[in-house]
Amino acid sequence: MAVQTVKHWLTEHPNIVNFRWSPTQSYASTWFFLFTAVSSYIIAAVSLHILLAVTRRRRGLSLGPIPALHSLAMALISAVIFVGILLSAAAEIRDTRWLWRRTRTTALQWFLCFPVGTRASGRVFFWSYAFYLSRFLHLFRTFFAVIRRRKLSFFQLINQSSLLCISFLWLEYSQSFQVVAILLTTVSYAVIYGYRFWTAIGLRGACFPLVVNCQAVLLGCLTVCHVGVLCIHLVKRGGCNGIGAWLFNSVLNAVISLLYLKFYVKTRSLSPRKQ
Repeated sequence: MAVQTVKHWLTEHPNIVNFRWSPTQSYASTWFFLFTAVSSYIIAAVSLHILLAVTRRRRGLSLGPIPALHSLAMALISAVIFVGILLSAAAEIRDTRWLWRRTRTTALQWFLCFPVGTRASGRVFFWSYAFYLSRFLHLFRTFFAVIRRRKLSFFQLINQSSLLCISFLWLEYSQSFQVVAILLTTVSYAVIYGYRFWTAIGLRGACFPLVVNCQAVLLGCLTVCHVGVLCIHLVKRGGCNGIGAWLFNSVLNAVISLLYLKFYVKTRSLSPRKQ
């Protein structure tokens, strides 16, 4: 009974089944809003960093339990999105499998490559929209770092801004690959933010840099999936939907991966408690 209730609220609720990505129906779904949000984020983070630098405070400010509560909230949100899009993908496969026989599409191909003409509506795109909105909550990590450690990372600014733009493109162009990307990302975030909450409340951390390693594994898995999308697009008749947006996505991911590789090399020897 409990399982059926969960499935109903995560896959069969009318708001989920009838979801449609549209500037008139979805909040934060316009290009103007995206550009304004990204610009405001960068300006606010840089301004805060400069303001604290002018005051010449050697020690960062304490935020109390706010970072821990933020980590807990992000872990729970990521877990819900993971379960929601996993169940929704299973429901979509169940409802549309009969159509795939004409195009000889398998479930694996659908996960990586949407058929041409796919529109951003229905269960899967509802959870993609939820993931997009959750990206705005991730931005607070930058301000926490500036206030607590007086440190503004160029990588963090580029990474957060790029991921926000990527999640917007997934919806705007019904881009292929997003289901697998969201599944991998949310399960990784659930572990990372759960671990950050664990250590923030004073419990013992791992004996290895868990956060850095999780992020490295995530980037590696996403890279493999990008190669899979390209292979399917070249082989499949008609190709994959939103391939232009996917190409731009791939370029951004390549930039993020290079920046992260540099960051990973620098932080590899740090103690887990410093994460």
